[in-house]
Amino acid sequence: MNTEIERKFLVTKDSYRHLARESLCIQQAYLNKDAERTVRIRIANEKAWITVKGKSDASGWVRLEWEKEITVEEAQSLLPLCLPQPILKTRFVVPHYDLEIVVDEFEKPKKMILAEVELPSKDTPFNPPEWLGKEVTGDPNYYNSRI
Repeated sequence: MNTEIERKFLVTKDSYRHLARESLCIQQAYLNKDAERTVRIRIANEKAWITVKGKSDASGWVRLEWEKEITVEEAQSLLPLCLPQPILKTRFVVPHYDLEIVVDEFEKPKKMILAEVELPSKDTPFNPPEWLGKEVTGDPNYYNSRI
């Protein structure tokens, strides 16, 4: 099982759009989203995954994550088992020095723009670009499973 080390930010400007190296149309829904663990199904363009995420540590940066690629057909067959209110979003992948920032423009269930950066370690320095605003890492109101 992998450990995910991630920081999350609000986005204040749309200048990330011209910096993006790719964009993905994502549909995701949750089989389970209790406080201790979430299980989600995600379809992004022509690929799909099932992902299990554990509870974040006290900092909100680190949690266990297990992910397995499945077929799009398998993912679509699991969607009817998922909880109501699937998420629809467009993801922009933006290179930032040796890292990547992903910016999610949420369409459903509500409009919002959030950015995430995954770090190789908790002590990896990160200098946010000017289009990132307030850091919301660890704030449960900005977890995908709560949107």
